[in-house]
Amino acid sequence: MAVTAAMVKEIREKTGAGMLDCKKALDETNGDITRAMEILREKGLAAAANKTGRVATEGSVGSYIHAGGRIGVLVEVNCETDFVAKTDEFKDFVKDIAMQISAANPRYVRREEVPQGDLDKEREILKAQALNEGKPAHIVDKMVEGRLAKYYEEFCLMEQSFIKDPDKTISSLLNEKISKIGENISIRRFVRFELGEGLEKKVDNFVEEVMAQTKK
Repeated sequence: MAVTAAMVKEIREKTGAGMLDCKKALDETNGDITRAMEILREKGLAAAANKTGRVATEGSVGSYIHAGGRIGVLVEVNCETDFVAKTDEFKDFVKDIAMQISAANPRYVRREEVPQGDLDKEREILKAQALNEGKPAHIVDKMVEGRLAKYYEEFCLMEQSFIKDPDKTISSLLNEKISKIGENISIRRFVRFELGEGLEKKVDNFVEEVMAQTKK
């Protein structure tokens, strides 16, 4: 079986292992995802998988204020011990997540949090779009599910591309930190305030602005 980028991405997000290691494991198993994950664990490259089920009740509430006070973010990130919560590694991760939320404006932490009503409405819109494009009726439903994946990537924090490294998703970044720090880490919740939200205003590229602030 040919190894695809989607397969590499799936294993990377589930294990936190490096992209090259994921690709090698898939090549070795001829595209068998289950066996490839087992190989990564045997080699100690998927340490995160053994820690995600552990209780994480310590941590930190991090914040990020965009230049000029135009956007403010509070995010709760949990870990297992107060010791880890006080490390620079963990603090930097929390700051990066707050910055991500400021720039990328997700609505939810993970796809499971999206209300069913919102999903049903989005499916209706995507179906109407596909039909208006003249797509055959028998493939419309499959197209809708494919386009719905883009919806998750845009609005679910864990599936967004990391603004500092677009080759990583927030999910894979989280798994990397779990493996490196050695404790379960969980992004629990966040709130984002934007000055004048809901009012008519000039549209700016906040991703570029936030990244510019990190370079000062």
